[in-house]
Amino acid sequence: MAAVNSRRILLGAVAGGVVWTVWTMLINAVLLAPQYTAAQEAGQLLKQPRYPLFLAFWIITLFLVSYALAWLYAGVRATRGAGPGTALRLGLLVGFAIAFPLSLSVASWAPWGRTISLWWMIDLWGGAVLATLVAGWLYKD
Repeated sequence: MAAVNSRRILLGAVAGGVVWTVWTMLINAVLLAPQYTAAQEAGQLLKQPRYPLFLAFWIITLFLVSYALAWLYAGVRATRGAGPGTALRLGLLVGFAIAFPLSLSVASWAPWGRTISLWWMIDLWGGAVLATLVAGWLYKD
């Protein structure tokens, strides 16, 4: 098995995590803020998170998933080829795995409309694609 460049994986993970954090903030703070307020006023969504440091935990999680995606990209590029096509496919596949099942269940069972669930899916799926593309762009053997 070929060795991977651990420093470039870490660089890609950090850059991908930054891009994903900006992406998630745009979706949640800009696009979903009115829906969150409406759901909170209707008693369908908590006004305060159960975990006071939720935002910090969320951002750390995005960086950890970005690391996993960068690591996976470094591993699959030997068999699938280096470049944006491989990064895109990997991001789409992993993004689907982390976003679609949960969003489907939330859209099916949560008392609010499907808009929040749809955007949560777009947040995770799109963020995984963006993070993988960034990591792939920065990775060098």
